[in-house]
Amino acid sequence: MENAFGQPQNVVILGGSSDIARAITKKLCAARAHTVILAGRNQTLLDEAAREALDYGASKTDTVIFDAEDVTSARGAVASAFEKAGDHVDLVIMAVGLLGHQVHDQSDVAAATRMMSINLTWPVAALTEARNRLVAQGSGRILVMSSVAAVRVRSSAYLYGGAKAGLDRLCQGMADSLAGTGVSLQLVRPGAVRTRMTEGLAEVPFTTGVNEVAATVIKGLSSADAVIWSPPILKYVYLILRHLPRPIWRKVMDR
Repeated sequence: MENAFGQPQNVVILGGSSDIARAITKKLCAARAHTVILAGRNQTLLDEAAREALDYGASKTDTVIFDAEDVTSARGAVASAFEKAGDHVDLVIMAVGLLGHQVHDQSDVAAATRMMSINLTWPVAALTEARNRLVAQGSGRILVMSSVAAVRVRSSAYLYGGAKAGLDRLCQGMADSLAGTGVSLQLVRPGAVRTRMTEGLAEVPFTTGVNEVAATVIKGLSSADAVIWSPPILKYVYLILRHLPRPIWRKVMDR
């Protein structure tokens, strides 16, 4: 159960070895989360993240392996994570994602399909199972890592942005479906973040680091905001960008 300050105690993190997820995990543990279950595809990275969680204050950690290219693995991964967490899960974080390589992937049917599976299909399957379990227990929160790329899809990243747009819109509806159940869902829309996935890419305006994103997320978890923007100024930037005429949008965003 959440403690007296409303801070989650038992946490399941799907995609727990990602740079952003690890930064969030450390801040959650510093804020008294004591059980952290990390799920992902790379055991070595998951073990590193688990050790970090213990260093930052967790008393129990465990890991679950899954393949996000195999949608049939989603239900079992969530079930295993919940079982390892114990009787009650306070927070489920969905941080599964793949940036990909647009120029290559857009001409490769298998690569394009892989992008959709990892960024949309697997997360939807896993979120469905997590939703069922949290509703059954009558409480809990879901935090889904979306992206500003979901707000308006750029031609130079339409596979990633399109998949994130699908996830983003679905989660808005899922959040509304949870009204009255004791369960809530928040979206996180970060801009460009310095991570392993973005190494070698030119920085764009408002680029931040993983620690800045994590700090924004922790603050957002204590609010009733449906969407957590990181950095927060992007909420206002995209109020303008999303309404630009298409020729101007392409000129500004697809250079």
